[in-house]
Amino acid sequence: MQLNGLTLAPLSGGKPLSIVVLLHGVAAYGHDLRDLARAWQEFLPEAEFIAPDAPFPCDYAPFGRQWFSLQDRAPEKLLAGLRKASLILDAFFDGLLASRGLNDSRLALAGFSQGAAAALFAGLTRRKQLAGIVAFSGALPESASFQKEIISKPPVLLVHGEEDNVVPFASMASAKGVLEAAGVKVRAVARPGLGHAIDEAGIALGGNFLCEVLGARPSPAHSSWTPY
Repeated sequence: MQLNGLTLAPLSGGKPLSIVVLLHGVAAYGHDLRDLARAWQEFLPEAEFIAPDAPFPCDYAPFGRQWFSLQDRAPEKLLAGLRKASLILDAFFDGLLASRGLNDSRLALAGFSQGAAAALFAGLTRRKQLAGIVAFSGALPESASFQKEIISKPPVLLVHGEEDNVVPFASMASAKGVLEAAGVKVRAVARPGLGHAIDEAGIALGGNFLCEVLGARPSPAHSSWTPY
């Protein structure tokens, strides 16, 4: 299945040295992450940013796309949806990397809300380890079987608003525990006063993290970043 959506070429004007794939939330589209991608271009001017539309129409709204259905939120149902999305994303990543002559060490993922869950699952179950994953306001299904499916351990950054009324803030601690138990290097950052959104601090945290895992030097405007 082909995925289409937003593509931002490297600011440098040259061939991309890395790829960052951004996955949107439910009932949204890839272009909804345009501002995030543009902000991160300042951190990674030699990277290509791609935000595909999810493969399925949203099944509870007359607009937008979804990575998996939320009609039945039983953990095993959510896992089944994540597995299906992951197969599609895995093939999508293979095509991107092959067409640009890059390997998995030059690929990073980022996602918001449902897209965060999709990015985590796809990245952690991919046979070849990618560079890293940024997950904003996401959650993982509370299922013991998920941990057994983790076969790749890229570093992960979790960022979540403490006032999130869509995906409970407690989901971050739960995801962190699952990832740490699987041996994944993970950093979790709480954002006080923030709801279901990405703020400027989160953008900076994500940009710094991407610079670290992709081995990129930050631009002078972001020279004060600290390593992950």
